[in-house]
Amino acid sequence: MAKNLIIVESPAKSKTIKKFLGSNYQVVASQGHVRDLPKSQMGIDIEHDYEPKYITIRGKGELLSALRKEAKKADRIYLATDPDREGEAISWHLLAALGSSLDGRKVQRITFNEITKNAVREAIKNPRDIDMNLVDAQQARRIMDRMVGYRISPLLWAKVKRGLSAGRVQSVALRMIGDREDEINSFIPEEYWTLDAIFDVKGEKTPITAHYYGTTADKAAVKIKDEATAQAIQDDLSKTSFAVSEVKKSERVKKVPLPFTTSTLQQEASKTLNFSTQKTMRIAQQLYEGVDIKGQGTVGLITYLRTDSTRTSDEANDAAREFITAKFGEDYTAVSSTDKKEKAKAVKIQDAHEAIRPTDITRTAEAVKADLSRDQYRLYQLIWKRFAASRMSAAKYETTQVRIEGKGKQNTHVFTVSASHVKFDGFMAVYTNDEEEGMNSGMTKGLDEKSKLKLSKFNPQQHFTQPAPHYTEASLVRALEEQGIGRPSTYAPTITTIMARRYVVKEEKNLYMTEIGEVVNKIMKDEFPQIVDPSFTANLESLLDGVADGKVKWKTIIENFYPDLDEAVKKAEGELAKVTIADEETEEICENCGRHMVIKYGPHGKFLACPGFPECRNTKPYFEKIGVACPKCGKDIVIKKTRKGRKYYGCMGNPECDFMVWQKPSDKKCPKCGSLMLEKGKKLVCWNEDCGYVEDMPDKEDK
Repeated sequence: MAKNLIIVESPAKSKTIKKFLGSNYQVVASQGHVRDLPKSQMGIDIEHDYEPKYITIRGKGELLSALRKEAKKADRIYLATDPDREGEAISWHLLAALGSSLDGRKVQRITFNEITKNAVREAIKNPRDIDMNLVDAQQARRIMDRMVGYRISPLLWAKVKRGLSAGRVQSVALRMIGDREDEINSFIPEEYWTLDAIFDVKGEKTPITAHYYGTTADKAAVKIKDEATAQAIQDDLSKTSFAVSEVKKSERVKKVPLPFTTSTLQQEASKTLNFSTQKTMRIAQQLYEGVDIKGQGTVGLITYLRTDSTRTSDEANDAAREFITAKFGEDYTAVSSTDKKEKAKAVKIQDAHEAIRPTDITRTAEAVKADLSRDQYRLYQLIWKRFAASRMSAAKYETTQVRIEGKGKQNTHVFTVSASHVKFDGFMAVYTNDEEEGMNSGMTKGLDEKSKLKLSKFNPQQHFTQPAPHYTEASLVRALEEQGIGRPSTYAPTITTIMARRYVVKEEKNLYMTEIGEVVNKIMKDEFPQIVDPSFTANLESLLDGVADGKVKWKTIIENFYPDLDEAVKKAEGELAKVTIADEETEEICENCGRHMVIKYGPHGKFLACPGFPECRNTKPYFEKIGVACPKCGKDIVIKKTRKGRKYYGCMGNPECDFMVWQKPSDKKCPKCGSLMLEKGKKLVCWNEDCGYVEDMPDKEDK
């Protein structure tokens, strides 16, 4: 009979751990949380110090009975859930759920950052009590999220449609996406020009391309604002000769990348593997919990996947140095300068985890490729390469910067050309970034102050400034992290939720707000500005960190949070009650029964439905007219949506007429060329790019 019982979260994890321990240990899985707040009510006693009402999760009764039976057989019980706040809370709930079956037995908490024999055995040697500071931080987060969801979501059901939800973090993420779209839609491109000079170099077969910098009087590169300015520079240099005035050689060091955190892993996997944040976390969980490796059994391949830390253990560093020295040589091995700094900062980082790294650096991706799925292999390879690179020497570039001058009639103009080549590849022997490639400008090696140059031609080019890009999953994760919103465990679920609710859709890699997303975002910004304020949400995260550190009482946060939320909800209920939420009747006649069809909201936005439902189930797409004629065929322009739900403006005559734009057309014609005008923020911009006319949008009362 096993004398020791270890309870983990997942069956996969229990399978991996079992093989490290003898017959004296029984390893079972709780399969996640066993207790939670009830779904049928908010589950928080507002009148009695905000005490949460936890119940056994439906369907977990038999599992808990089995766990209690196992607990009665054991002398010692170890709770080995994940090493973070959520895992600590699951252990605390397990302890409460086991209750009387413990019969005075000692229950202790063990944690390990990686599922390896040494890590598991070391954890068993060093058990501890449940850390109530971590539990309370999780409770505070869970209760605030429940308060927001259960108080605000019913308002969205009444105003928009059932099934929608608001969330403390998801609503901020939605606002960030909306604010970025507003910024893009209101962006007015500005014209600018670049001017390159192509030179033939005497004695060299390859010409060089130099970029215009400015005049000798300019301390920084100048911006050429229009074609006339570019032409004036060319005219000033029409009959001059050019000479190399300076050649400067230097060495540039490219620092090694840090090993992955949750955020940087999600970003890099999105960028290089085209993985969604949800997919990255799912596969990383598989690699962490264990994969069957031929000849080795179930093996945990990476360390814990939810972490803010870039710190790595001394053992991992020593093993990495030994491996790198043997494979690449001493020159490629380096002690990371970040190690000591990271150790010093570890106490300030949530739970002081390690970075995400392979549990054994000698287990290369190629060595286990046959035992992994394609996606597991690709993600493991990315993690392995990043960690190996982080323990290697910096790369070194030799850079050459050349300054070319031509004395014009009015000014002495300067062109520059630069190039670099890798002098020592260092960490780039295993890990390269696309941004580091393509730096060589084709400059000839023999170029110096004595080189004879002959201008072949000028190459002026027109450009326009570009707006900030739409958020992708990767850039949204980066923005959330930079602003202190959410934590490693929340990034993927937050993005998954706003996409599942159809507030946001993904096209290519870009995230776009849907019509329903716009409605929900407007309500949240108008009625609950504090909830969707990034600074307010970031401050709450800091307070939760304070709870985890034992510096802040968790109920103090709730006491300060709920009354303001309650007041805002009551105010919104009064204001939204004045809004008519009945279905809007249209002039469209149902061809089946003759009733006037009404506008309803579905998963993809508005549609027309017969009010005679369920007797008449007729529905059809709804196209909202905006009172502007198509410039191509004269039919009405209507609001349409892409297949995934992104809004645009197109011709009612589609597919015969292919007119479409992303910005809303105005009923005002361009006074300069007569074309359609588009609304961009507070400006009206001519649809004809060659025209370029822009004017301020009139105030509503002026129209």
